[in-house]
Amino acid sequence: MEIKQKQRSEIPAQYKWDLTHLFPSDEVWRETADALESKIEELSDFEGQLTTGENILACLNKYWELYGEVDRLCSYAELRQAEDSNDTAAQAMVDKGDGIDGDFEEAAAFINPEILELSESAVMGFIENTKGLEVYRHYLSNILRNKPHTLSVELEEMLASVEELGNMPYNTFQLLDNADLNFGSITDENGNLVEVTHSNYSNFLRVPDRRVRKDAFMAYYGAYMKLKNTYAALRSGSIKKDVFFAKARNHNSSLEASLSENNIPLEVYNSLIETANEFVHIKHRYTALIKKVLGLETLHRYDRRVPLVPQADHKIPYDEASKIILEALAPLGEEYIADLKMAMNSGWIDVYANEGKTSGGFEASITGAHSYILMNYEDKFTCMATLAHEWGHALHTYYASKHQHVADSDPCIFLAEVASNVNEILLTQHMLKNATDPLVRKHILVQFIDQLIDNMLDQTGFAEFEKITHALVEDDESLTHEELGRIHLEIEGKYYGPDMVQDEEIGIEWAGVPHFYDAFYCYQYATGFAAALSFVTRIQSGDANALNDYLGFLKAGNSDYPIEILKKAGVDMTSPTPVREAMKVMEALMGELEEAFA
Repeated sequence: MEIKQKQRSEIPAQYKWDLTHLFPSDEVWRETADALESKIEELSDFEGQLTTGENILACLNKYWELYGEVDRLCSYAELRQAEDSNDTAAQAMVDKGDGIDGDFEEAAAFINPEILELSESAVMGFIENTKGLEVYRHYLSNILRNKPHTLSVELEEMLASVEELGNMPYNTFQLLDNADLNFGSITDENGNLVEVTHSNYSNFLRVPDRRVRKDAFMAYYGAYMKLKNTYAALRSGSIKKDVFFAKARNHNSSLEASLSENNIPLEVYNSLIETANEFVHIKHRYTALIKKVLGLETLHRYDRRVPLVPQADHKIPYDEASKIILEALAPLGEEYIADLKMAMNSGWIDVYANEGKTSGGFEASITGAHSYILMNYEDKFTCMATLAHEWGHALHTYYASKHQHVADSDPCIFLAEVASNVNEILLTQHMLKNATDPLVRKHILVQFIDQLIDNMLDQTGFAEFEKITHALVEDDESLTHEELGRIHLEIEGKYYGPDMVQDEEIGIEWAGVPHFYDAFYCYQYATGFAAALSFVTRIQSGDANALNDYLGFLKAGNSDYPIEILKKAGVDMTSPTPVREAMKVMEALMGELEEAFA
């Protein structure tokens, strides 16, 4: 008997998000898109006129009005496509949305260069003397900060016009990875022929039967291996895009360009990698422990996710998980819990997998609207943790939008990953505290170690991979699948240590990482987790100001540079201390786990 994924029509309505909060129908979306194309032209009325505070205010008001409309338009199309990548109508909407977004960016390309033609004192004077312009203080200060990296009006328009071309590697990856890639089927532990998908692959890796794990592993990475040249071309093309835009904007490197967007010091990235390399021995110890507990002579990557306490790997249905999350997040206060309950029951989330649905989980923040969460929920602890994580993003965006002007309402990822990880940490600690069965507690402890290693070490390994591969392209080296595989295997060997066999297939793992198409994204999981752990430690310490500081952090949105927002809330990420302290927590937990399995 072959088991296939459900069609979207088979998923109950209460477990699907409600996109009518954005647009009542696809037809209304199309009508809005057609009208928006002409509305964008209204920005041209301000071109050449940004010489007074009044004109700057009017222009920025129009810009952010249109920004919200374009964002809602594109977000709706992208979420529709996420429901089912095989839906050609949704694909067409994404293409049309991308075109409108490109037109909008091109139409608005004059704004920054014209403002930069003014002196800093003139702009600050306009802010002080023009009623209503004060809300754009940080936004305008940030434009002035980027003066060395902003080009002439003509060149900015040119860069905006090629932005859509720059998105082609990622758009192609999305279609290839979610719609066209076929992993085939394997025989599961019950003798059923089961299709391997992004959604169920992790389940196969948790099956006690090693034959099933290996078959799933070979099917999954075998599919990527068959398209290794295609994926290498997409990866190389995406990096070349990053390098092109960095050079065009006079940055020394694509890494510097990426960090400059949020004014993150280069030392934060480099220090993270250095500290992680100092603590890779923790992952070596964990790998050795897995090998010992499973009683294996050789350990392969398809053995990495086998439950070390399988009898305690109990099922946690979605509705039960939601209740547990509410209990776990109680330390964040009554206001937070009330708002989370509202969000859980208001069509913000799409819960279960269906054929063609985008894999994994994500939160989509949308200007002028609430967030949406995509899940492929399965009844297990790791999915519950992901659920808590995404609700952290959603509530962060909700508070930021509620308390900040639209120009400062979208927390950058460096900040957003803090809020999501606070939720995950509180959930895991709640589960540990309330576990009465020693086996269950041991199981949750394993999950916590996994969570720490995944965020602090695995993601930093990805960050190291990105740094190396971007540097090679900047040095005019070609990135073939062989070179990408060599680099990836070398990093994997360093982080996993001698007890993990480096299977050839792992050399293609980079091909299936969506975040690589958003340059230098992955490191923020590690920095975000370290900052989150600092917040949780303070909140649980009884510090009277800790909760107010944290809620203030959520409500600050993007109203200042991320490093400064965190500093105001009591966490200094320019210091190696938060990362080092997180590593020490992981080391202590590792010792506890080794003792538990002694």
